[in-house]
Amino acid sequence: MSRKKQKPFFEGLTIEDIGSEGKAIARNGDMIVFTTYAVPGDIVDLQVTKKRKKYAEANVTKYHKYSDERTENFCTHFGVCGGCKWQILPYEKQLYYKQKQVKDQLQRIGKMAMPELLPILKSQKDTFYRNKLEFTFSNKRWLTAEEMNNEIKNPDALGFHVPGLFDKIINIDKCWLQPEPSNKIRNFIYKYAIENGLSFFDIKAKSGFLRTLIIRTSSTGEVMVIISFYRENRRIREELLMNIKNEFPEITSLLYVINSKGNDTITDQQIELFSGSEFIFEQMEELKFKIGPKSFYQTNSEQAYNLYKVVRDFADLKGDETVYDLYTGTGTIANFVAKLAKKVVGIEYVPEAIEDAKENSAINNITNTSFYSGDIKSILNNDFILKNGQPDIIITDPPRAGMHDNVVETLVKSGARKIIYVSCNPATQARDLAMLDATYEIEKIQPVDMFPQTHHVENVVLLGKRL
Repeated sequence: MSRKKQKPFFEGLTIEDIGSEGKAIARNGDMIVFTTYAVPGDIVDLQVTKKRKKYAEANVTKYHKYSDERTENFCTHFGVCGGCKWQILPYEKQLYYKQKQVKDQLQRIGKMAMPELLPILKSQKDTFYRNKLEFTFSNKRWLTAEEMNNEIKNPDALGFHVPGLFDKIINIDKCWLQPEPSNKIRNFIYKYAIENGLSFFDIKAKSGFLRTLIIRTSSTGEVMVIISFYRENRRIREELLMNIKNEFPEITSLLYVINSKGNDTITDQQIELFSGSEFIFEQMEELKFKIGPKSFYQTNSEQAYNLYKVVRDFADLKGDETVYDLYTGTGTIANFVAKLAKKVVGIEYVPEAIEDAKENSAINNITNTSFYSGDIKSILNNDFILKNGQPDIIITDPPRAGMHDNVVETLVKSGARKIIYVSCNPATQARDLAMLDATYEIEKIQPVDMFPQTHHVENVVLLGKRL
C-alpha cells in the first residue's frame, strides 16, 4: 500500500498582501500561498492543506515575527469563531484593503475603463454594529485541547458554528457584534437551560429541545427574541419564555417556533407570539420600516442609511422618473427614494418580502410604489416594461451570485439612462458590469464598509448609458 503523499511545509514566509475573500498572501517561489489569521508583514511557517498547480492553501503553524500593522485581537473567541477574522488589522487598514479589493476585482475581472474609486465610506461603529444575530444550541460544544484531556462536565453550547465543523458549536461568552441586551439575553438563557436541565439540540441524532436563538435590535430601541424549539413541551417552553420576559422587560417582541424539520431555517415555519408585539420598527429619516421575525433588513442599520444615501445621490432624481428596484427585498431602497420619483417598481423573489414592502409603503403613506413577487429573470421582460412603463433609472441589488444573464440582457434592452448597481460581492459585480459595458459606462464607484472586522465590502456603481 502506497503512503499518502505528504503536503509541503513552508518555513519563514513573509505575508505580502491580502487578496479576495480576505485571505492573506505569501509566496514560495512561483507559488502563491493563501492563509488566514495573518496580516501583511507577518513572517510565518505554513502547513499546506490544499495544493494546486499555481497556488496552495495553508494554515499558520508558527509566527516568527509579527507585523507592525498587526493589532491585538479584542475577542477571546478569536481564532476559533469564524467571525471578525480581521480584528487583528487596525480599522483604517481594513478600509484600505477593502478599497483595494474592490479596485482589483473590477480591474482583473471586469477589464473595463473606470474612474478612480471614491474613498470607502467607513462605519461609525466598528464593533456592536449588527442588529441581528442567530445562535445555535448544541450538545456538541467545541472543546479546547486542555478540555479534551479531561472529563467534560458540560457538553452544551449556545453560540456559533466552528468553521468547517457543522456539528461543533463554540459557546460564546461575549460577542462584539451586537449591542446589549444581546449578550445578557443569550447568557441568561444559556444559564437557565443548564440549571434546569433543558436538552440542547443534537444535529446528528435529531434530538433535543432547544434549537436556535435569534436576537434582533433596532435603531428605535426595540428588541425581538425568537427561540426555536425542536419539539413541543408546553410547560417547559412557557416556563422558559416567562423567565425571559420577567428578566428582560426591554424585550418588546418575544416569539417562538416549533421547528422539527431537517434544517434550521424558519422562513417556512409558523412563528408564534408569546408576549409583546409581532414586529419591531427600524427608522431612517422620517421613514419607518416594519420588521417581522422573517423580514430581511440590512444588518448594520446606521451604515445601511449611508448606503441608501449613496444610491439616492447617484440617482439624482428630479421627480419625473420611473425607477425600477430589482431584488427589492422588503422595499427599503424603493421606499427610501420614492418621494423623489414619479413611480417606483420593485421586484423580489420572496413573496413574504413583497408583502412587507407593500406594508412599509402603506405605513409611510407612500402611494407611488408597486411591488411584484417572482423570479426576476422571468418577470422582467418586454410585457412587464410595457405594463409598468419604461424605466429611466434601474437600481439593482442582487445576492452574492450576481445577476442572471437574462436579467443583464433585459437591462441592456431596457433603455434606462442610468443603472445603479449595489453589490455585496465585487467579483460577481465585475462580471456583470463587463456584460453591460458595451451599452453602459461606469461613472462613479463608491465602496461602503457594512461589516467591520471582516473582509466583506459593499460597492455601489453608477452606470450611464453610452451616447
